[in-house]
Amino acid sequence: MNSIKKYLGLVWIFLAIASYSILLKTTVEQINAKPTTDTIIQWSIFAIIFLPIAIGLVIFGWLAWKGAYEQLPVSSKEVED
Repeated sequence: MNSIKKYLGLVWIFLAIASYSILLKTTVEQINAKPTTDTIIQWSIFAIIFLPIAIGLVIFGWLAWKGAYEQLPVSSKEVED
């Protein structure tokens, strides 16, 4: 199960990078197709809001790849501060 978690970490990293690059490509295409102020603002907001989500997915995937989730607590007694 731990090896599955590690390789799914790479999948998360790939999905984050691929989805954000597709979003940026679409943003540029839509702005070039109709370069009005409202289109530029709309697609810029989409790209800006999704950036922290993509970064979070990359961090989550990196931690999974490094094995940070190999030992998960079963009960609250195992959780340390």
